[in-house]
Amino acid sequence: MVRGKTQMRRIENATSRQVTFSKRRNGLLKKAFELSVLCDAEVALIIFSPRGKLYEFASSSLQETIQRYQKHTKDTTPTIDKPTEQNMQKLKNEAASMVKRIELLEVAKRRLLGEGLESCTIEELQEIEQQLERSVSSIRARKTQVFKEQIQRLKEKCGAQPWQGLKEKEKEKEQPENSPNSEDHDDHDSSPTSDVETELFIGPPPARRTRRLPPPPN
Repeated sequence: MVRGKTQMRRIENATSRQVTFSKRRNGLLKKAFELSVLCDAEVALIIFSPRGKLYEFASSSLQETIQRYQKHTKDTTPTIDKPTEQNMQKLKNEAASMVKRIELLEVAKRRLLGEGLESCTIEELQEIEQQLERSVSSIRARKTQVFKEQIQRLKEKCGAQPWQGLKEKEKEKEQPENSPNSEDHDDHDSSPTSDVETELFIGPPPARRTRRLPPPPN
């Protein structure tokens, strides 16, 4: 059965805390000594007790090890150059230039909105007018492009089939009467009794030839 790791926390009992400190301190000093001997390592260990008492171990010289540590950290830590008076003045000039540019941009913005035009010359007013015309032209071009894209999407969404069916119906309505379809329709609807007689007779009709005229009065 595997036991879970016990959460490490401060020992509340002062006596138990002191006993544990003594045992762990001695074990730590022993391990530092063994590491320096077995591995030929330069080891330095400093321990302060809760009451401020110092315990230390060094395989050679504690002071030399500390100096070596300080030199190592100094060589590996990147150094940050302190700003000189010349750099500070350069930064101030750049900041002032940025502030001036911001002010000019604010003035130009107000003029484009139609504000603060009292101090403008005729040349400046013409330049502002040209800028507005270019802006309006660009806006209209973009607006037209958006309309075209929307119309194209609507056409693709609706499809061409309904329009084709409507065109076919219009063609049928506009078809002339003497077209083959109309002749076929007339042939089917006509009956034999509705044919027109085109035979030519010479002389009076048969009904007149058999009729007798009454005698004249005396």
